Amino acid sequence: MAPQRRIDVVLDSVRRLLRLGATANLQNLLQKQHPADLGQIFGELHDAERAAAFTVLVERQPKLAMESLSELGPERGAALLAGRSAEEIAKLVQEIPSDDAAALVDYLPDDLSNEVLELMRRRESGQVESLLDYAEQTAGRIMNPNVFALSEDLTVGEAISALQNAINVEMVFYLYVVDGRRHLVGVTSLRRLLLVAPETPLKRIMTPDVFSVRVDTDQEEAARLVASYNLLAIPVVDEENKLAGVITVDDVIDVLKDEATEDLYRLAGVSGDERVETPAWEALKKRLPWLGVNLGTAFLAASVVAAFEHTISQATALAVFMPIVAGMGGNAGTQTLTVIVRGLALGELSWANARKALFKEAAIGLGNGVVLGVVAALVAWVTKGNPMLGLLLGMAMICNMLVASTAGTLVPLGLKAAKVDPALASSVFITTFTDVVGFASFLGLATIFLRYLGQG
Repeated sequence: MAPQRRIDVVLDSVRRLLRLGATANLQNLLQKQHPADLGQIFGELHDAERAAAFTVLVERQPKLAMESLSELGPERGAALLAGRSAEEIAKLVQEIPSDDAAALVDYLPDDLSNEVLELMRRRESGQVESLLDYAEQTAGRIMNPNVFALSEDLTVGEAISALQNAINVEMVFYLYVVDGRRHLVGVTSLRRLLLVAPETPLKRIMTPDVFSVRVDTDQEEAARLVASYNLLAIPVVDEENKLAGVITVDDVIDVLKDEATEDLYRLAGVSGDERVETPAWEALKKRLPWLGVNLGTAFLAASVVAAFEHTISQATALAVFMPIVAGMGGNAGTQTLTVIVRGLALGELSWANARKALFKEAAIGLGNGVVLGVVAALVAWVTKGNPMLGLLLGMAMICNMLVASTAGTLVPLGLKAAKVDPALASSVFITTFTDVVGFASFLGLATIFLRYLGQG
């Protein structure tokens, strides 16, 4: 059975067993599932169903239940924990890695979060609190501090023995080597460790050049390094180059997914932390400011149209085709903007290669403008019987689509240079450019050649 089909079958069974109150059968079904599948199943359930299913699972399999919350996501996961006592939460979050626990605790209400951290501190489990000391969206916040490290003074045989006695090791494909003060000095692989003689000094087989990030490195930059160099994990060091933790590829996938979601939301003027479950009033407060900005830019475009009221009154057919010029320019600008913002996010584009990207997008805009402008001109000519109207429409579309592609490249680059998130603000500027230039070019040309357009 296909994975998604199997999950759908389990989901239907969970709902049926919840309705019947068959707790024992539900426990048996849930504990046979993979945490990732449980996370998806919990995500499909309604709030009351999700809470009931989680309660059933956590009583029998607390570790599996908490792992499923990690897969579900920290916001919804914390919502399931928020109704429980701080004592119980402090006990449950110790079932999962510190980085996942920190994410969950961070989303709890402040009073409850502080109480949970205090309980964990008393139990000498302060790793979660230490992770929360790092700024959000940094490598330090998402790293796992339980990283296995070997002393550079060991032999291969001693290293293997140390590895065999280790517990709760996050990543053993890469074995990081440290000096006496825990400075990161090298890395070796488990495979290489097993292929050399036991008496070989570890210094001899380690690679001294290690890709690493600092605790204050942006999480997106850390994820980009892992993706670019095809790593399974990347070590995190403090300002003194001491090994502080490790970020594994599963964390990187989550970061890339979250960053992609955030950029997508911001291109639409939506807060990156808004979700389907976000309360309506909170979502309203997040969306309203950018819609207000859009309203202001809409009035700017309207003022351009108002300046040509006399022209429109003399040739009312212009009002029919104005939205086409502005709309096509907006669509072309959005296409360019999407490509450019993605290139900036992935590090593929910078001021160093911006000229090539600008010329390419300008050429695409000009080409699209010519082709679509000719088509629009013919349609206007046929429908209104006026070749001059078609010619003006085609020329305005060529002009606006060229401007849209150029602005779609330069605006995000300029915002990036000004240290403003291009995904957040670019769309507002692009819409303004295409509306103003589209209306001004079409109506401006119409004003110049008004005597050729005739009345009405």
